[in-house]
Amino acid sequence: MKLLLVEDDPELAALLRDGLSEEGYVIDHTPSAREAEAMLEGGGYALIVLDVMLPEGDNAGYTLASTLRDQHDHTPILYLTARDSIDDVEHGLDSGGDDYLTKPFEFRELRARIHAIIRRASGTGSARLRLPGGWTLDLGARQAHRGRSAPHLTSREYALLELLALNPTRVFTRDDLIDRLWPGDTDVTLKIIDIYVSTLRHKLGKELITTIRGTGYRLGTPATPPHDP
Repeated sequence: MKLLLVEDDPELAALLRDGLSEEGYVIDHTPSAREAEAMLEGGGYALIVLDVMLPEGDNAGYTLASTLRDQHDHTPILYLTARDSIDDVEHGLDSGGDDYLTKPFEFRELRARIHAIIRRASGTGSARLRLPGGWTLDLGARQAHRGRSAPHLTSREYALLELLALNPTRVFTRDDLIDRLWPGDTDVTLKIIDIYVSTLRHKLGKELITTIRGTGYRLGTPATPPHDP
């Protein structure tokens, strides 16, 4: 699941990117409201984590939110800002924000609020995707299950599975997957992708992921309906 982080403090942005990546999210980052608007034209973001005071001005985050809503872009917005007065909170929510968290903050609270916003945005509390082998991927719970079976998935295993499930016809090279799941990490080798694919197949079945010889991986054979006990 891909999030857009709009934050002009490079140290905080790096910490947030690392922390949210460990949670299995794919993070795109920009320090600029103007760049964020351009990035959002392509869609595909589950949530925007948005600072208010940006290089374009002290209210640039509010302005970006209003602009997006005027353009009928309903991507959920979580403000993350030092602006902490009641007037600021009211302004942010009235401008189109879905939630408002002030700095300093606890990462656990940020994580919980992100999960809650995404669950609400799905309409039913969670979105579900069908996977090969009768498995279902619950995007809200961040869990794969088949009947009563729900194997534990690490954050990286889940992130890989979710990426493939959201793009069921796309073939990803190993480089593609590293760029999406370990952005900016130059120490990760291609072999790590093979290891994670192997562990997912072990937990959820060999048919889950198909190897495209000489290219990479994609989701397996067409999904079958979820199996209930």
